[in-house]
Order: sequence, then structure tokens, then C-alpha cells
Amino acid sequence: MRHLPTRTTRRRAVGALTAGLLGALGLTGTWGTAGPVQTAGAATSAVSASAGSASAVSASASAAPGLDDGLALTPPMGFNNWNSTHCRAEFDEAMVKGVADIFVEKGLKDAGYEYVNLDDCWALPARDANGKLVPDPVRFPGGIKAVADYVHAKGLKLGIYTSAGTKTCNDAGFPGALGHEYSDAQQFADWGVDYLKYDNCNNQGVDAKLRYTTMRDALKAASETTGRPIVYSICEWGENKPWEWAADVGHLWRTTGDISDNWGSMLSIMKQNLPLAPYAGPGRWNDPDMLEVGNGGMTDTEYRTHFSMWSVMAAPLLIGSDLRSVSDETFDIIGNKEVIAVDQDPLGKQGAVVSSEGGRWVVAKEMKDGSRAVALFNETGSPQRVATSAKAVGLPEADAYTLRDLWQHRNYHTAGTISATVPAHGTVLVRVSADGRWAVHPPAVELGVDGSTLTEAGRATALTTSVTDLGRTPAKRVSVSLSGPEGWRVRATSPTTVGSLPTGRALRTGWTVTAPAGTPAGSYDVTLKAAYRSPSGVRAESVLPLTATVAVAPPSGTSDLGRLPWLSASNGWGPVERDTSNGESAAGDGGPLTINGVVYATGLGVHAESAVEYYTGEACETVSAQVGVDDEEGADGSVAFEIWADGTKVASTGVLTNADAAVGLSADVRGAEVVRLVATDGGDGITSDHGDWASAQLAC
Repeated sequence: MRHLPTRTTRRRAVGALTAGLLGALGLTGTWGTAGPVQTAGAATSAVSASAGSASAVSASASAAPGLDDGLALTPPMGFNNWNSTHCRAEFDEAMVKGVADIFVEKGLKDAGYEYVNLDDCWALPARDANGKLVPDPVRFPGGIKAVADYVHAKGLKLGIYTSAGTKTCNDAGFPGALGHEYSDAQQFADWGVDYLKYDNCNNQGVDAKLRYTTMRDALKAASETTGRPIVYSICEWGENKPWEWAADVGHLWRTTGDISDNWGSMLSIMKQNLPLAPYAGPGRWNDPDMLEVGNGGMTDTEYRTHFSMWSVMAAPLLIGSDLRSVSDETFDIIGNKEVIAVDQDPLGKQGAVVSSEGGRWVVAKEMKDGSRAVALFNETGSPQRVATSAKAVGLPEADAYTLRDLWQHRNYHTAGTISATVPAHGTVLVRVSADGRWAVHPPAVELGVDGSTLTEAGRATALTTSVTDLGRTPAKRVSVSLSGPEGWRVRATSPTTVGSLPTGRALRTGWTVTAPAGTPAGSYDVTLKAAYRSPSGVRAESVLPLTATVAVAPPSGTSDLGRLPWLSASNGWGPVERDTSNGESAAGDGGPLTINGVVYATGLGVHAESAVEYYTGEACETVSAQVGVDDEEGADGSVAFEIWADGTKVASTGVLTNADAAVGLSADVRGAEVVRLVATDGGDGITSDHGDWASAQLAC
């Protein structure tokens, strides 16, 4: 919900969606799998915020027939300015034309991107004397039709925005279309608009189905008079479960609240959208909001996950970054044609969850050619082995399978196991098929690492790596290497080569890794690489990028956690705040930490789902805090607090609300290398869940 005038309205919408989502789908129990799943030696568990495999979905949740107009038969691809500009002055005619130019120059048009969409703030706040919309003459001096003509001349299409209310969502109060549907739709068609995003603000309580159906009929009427079909994007934030009723109203519908450019927001939205796979199909798409790739709030690894998961979910791919200033890596991500092909597959299946355990996700998408796109996604903050099987993702029994890595652009074969060690917050995306030509490809090998990549400068850290043959044939002349930044000492303590590695066998190598004394705290790239040959002599390699984190030993005595550097911090909305509450947007926009009328001078302000990690280096004893829901949310919000020592939960509260006084929470963390402070929602969705770790302290 892109432009809500108040944060509270937005959060309530998100919460209403989340709380009722699984129940609406009948998915409140434990999900099974489509077959035996090999996930790090553990059985598949219940999926807390998503669904199981497609075979587990009841017939009652299947998609209704969509609009029979031939539009949006694959998820729409294009650009929308809002995530990068909001209503700032840089959103104007020059930007829109510049993006159209870049679509052509950078090959994005050839990759499938076609819509250049305007969001809010394109119009004047008042209609003219005839009740018509008036483009802002400063932003769009040539008018909307001139922009549409420019975009069309590039072989692209133009999109526009309004709201199913009296005004749009921006505080300036631009005119909405409620009561003006037929006039506005005709104006859009006359201008040459090809796509309409229809928001949900200031709707005067009019029934959602009525509001959105009226605009559907208006667009159809305008199309009949002008011959211009318009793709219809319903942006009512999932409040009224549009996946249940909108297939014959619009071509896509928002399933969630607004996305923000941070890991917590992207992850939360992904989890809300995953269970809705049965409702998607050609001409009817679940829309988990626009892409944030390139806006700077996430790492490139996280952006690749964002793009991979949106593609495997058959989500619309609407670029939300200013393409005039993004990095080459951003273009590499959004321009990956093999990943785009997963999203644009004409069968129109949304990927379904096969397994989820401990933050290790397997999501599989059936493709028209019979193959499966399989996302191995690691939600956690450390490398994890994520694994499944060809049978579990729905492939027929075969001697072996061709496996294509869609980010490394390499072909391998596998005897049936689909697995990888996935970096923190990363996704390995592969396409697997029962292909009789599998033997022309070298065997897939799985690279793994045991031990922590967390270290202190000048201190040797021990690691063990593994290279495991997943293929039907042996891997020959296998060699493994581990490399770090210049000046780091990386030394093997056991053999790094083997002449032949049979199916299912592993080469294990010990290493010591030492960052030079004086190395600043931070994250550093370390690369594990295996080179080998197939029995026929074909050369192959596999690469596992890792992150080594250099941490500073915690100070002796008792320290305020709000004053110590953290290893990592993820948050549901906005950044984690030091000594203030969570303001949901930019750093420093919170207020005093206040729980049940008591103000605290120090601590952390978070928003569920949240996790903050500190390095304790096996040298600390206790963590303590006064925890609760911040008063700024009124009667809204519910949060549960947890303290984890390495991988073990050592203290937790029940669900706390604004009515509760602060609760003292402490834990013995002796022997732990990492302490993690977690805030989860109270089971009703992440609505207004402002949690305070007040007076949080670490004793070492």
C-alpha cells in the first residue's frame, strides 16, 4: 500500500492480511511434501508462514478463470518510479523518458520488460472545470499523451496510477477515481495508457469488490471506444482477499502491504505471498509488490534472492530503482534472462513450497516443458545446506537429471539430489529436467563448509570444507581451493586433491584462516572453489562465495547493547534504532523508548520480525533487558521476545501487548560466540509490532 497518509493505516492492513491468510486458505495445519525431502538430515516440518507442495493444496483453493481478454498471460514486467522517488521532484517527464531509453539501450526490453509506469503525484491536486484530470505541468510539461507517444515509439508501453477513492494516497491530496471511473478510464485510454495501478486510499468505506469492478467495467468501455486494452492492477493490499474474487476483475492484485528496501520487509512479504500459489495463472497474478533491487538497502546477495523468489513465485517484475544511476550488478540481476524465463514461463504456475525447516526453504515451480525451477533459499544469517530431491519437486523417476544453475549459467547432472550450501540470505536457483542427454554434462558437486566464518583479527579460525559428488558418474582429478582477501593467511591442513570422487563420496579438507592483526571489523569475501573433470574429460568447476566476519572482542564489564556494534540487524519496518523506538522509515525517526508509561534512556527499538546479533566471543555471561511493546502504537501491536545463544533459544517471553508493563528478560550466555535478540509477532501478523529492548545490557 504505497502511499498511505498514516503509518497506522498501512500496518493494520498488513496485519489483517497476515492474520487471516493461512486460515483463508485452509492451511493452518502441518504441511506435507510431494515426496521424500533430503534437507540437512531433517524431516520437513510445518511451515509457519507459507504453504507446502502444490499437491497438498485442496481443490477448493484452485484459481478461478481469469479475464478472457488475452492480457497479462505472463506476469507484467516493467518499471515503476515510486520505490526510488516517492513524490520527490526527480519524478518527472525526463526521468520517465530516460528509463524508456535505458530499457532499449541496456537490453531490458529484449529481456521482456515493457511497461514504464507512473505512480502517484503525476497530476494536479484539482480537476479542471469539466471534472477532468490535469497532468502536473511542471513534472510533465508535454502532458501524459506526449510521454505515452515517446514510450510507444520505443516499442514499450505506458502505465499510470490512481486510487479507488476520492483522493490518492499521497498527503497532497491528488484526485482519486471514485465516482469518476468512466471519465478517468476514457482519459487514460485517450492518452494511450496501457496499464493502470488502482490503489486503495480514501475509499470512503465503499465495498472493495464494487469499487474495483466499476473500474474494470470502465476500462472495458474505454477500450471498446479507443481500441486500447489496459492491463488492470488491483492494489488493495490484500485486505479483502482479492485472490478469492478478483480473477475476473483484474489481471493482478496486491497480496500484501508495501514493500520496503530492507531484508525484513522483503522476507515478510515473500512469506505472505507463498501460500497463494493456487490462485495464480495466466492473466491472474499474485502481486507481492515491486522490486527494490538496486535501491541500496540490501546486499547484492539479498537482491538476487529477491529477484529469484519473485521469479519463482511468478510475480510481476516491476523495477523500482532509478535505472539512470544503478550499478552494473543491478543490471546483471534484473537482466538475467534465465531467471526471467522462470517468471515468464507460459504455463503460469506459481512456485509452491516443498519444505521449510530452520530457515532452509525449497520452493519448486512447474515449467511448461516439464522441468522444475527449484529455489534453494537460506533465510538465516549463516551458510546452510539446503537440499531436496528430483522426486520431491515432482519430476519423474530417471537414471539422472540435467541441472542448470541459473545464476552461474552452467550445466551439470545429478543422480537425483538437488542440494547446495547456500550463503546467508542467499538463493541458489536451478532448473532441473529428466533429460536423457544428462551424460554430456559433468556431475554436479556440492560444496560445503563446517565451522564458523566468524573470527577476530590475528586469531586463526579452523574450517573444514567438503566437495561431494552428486552425479551418476565419478568426478575426476578433483582439487579444492579456499581464498581470502589480500594479506589473509589461508592454509590447508589436509589434502586438497583426489584422483576420483565416486557418487555420494566427499573430499574433506581442513583449513586455518587468519585475518591480519589490525584488520577492521566487518565482512570480507572468502571463496571456496572446486575444479574437476567428468569421466569424458570435460572440465568443470563449482564456486561457493562465503563471507568471513571479523568481529571485535566484547569489552569487559557491563555494556549497554545500544552502544555496542552488532554483527547484523534485520527488521520488519525501517532500521533497528539505538536508544529510541522504531520509526519505520529512516534511521533516527523514532521517539523515546516508552513501555506502559515508563520511559527508558537506553536500549533498542525494533519492529517484528526482527533479529539483532552481537559477537560475544565465548567471553560473556549474561544478557538482560526490560522488554515490551512501545506506547507509540496505542492499543495496537503484539510482540514476543527471545534471546538466543548461538543456535539455542535460552530465554523468551510470552506474547506482550501495549497493555502489559515491561517484563524483565535475562539469559545465561556463557560459552556462546554469538548472541541474538529476536522479536516475533504475536501470531496476528506484523501490524504495529514496535518492540523495545529497553535498558538492554551485556555483561562480560
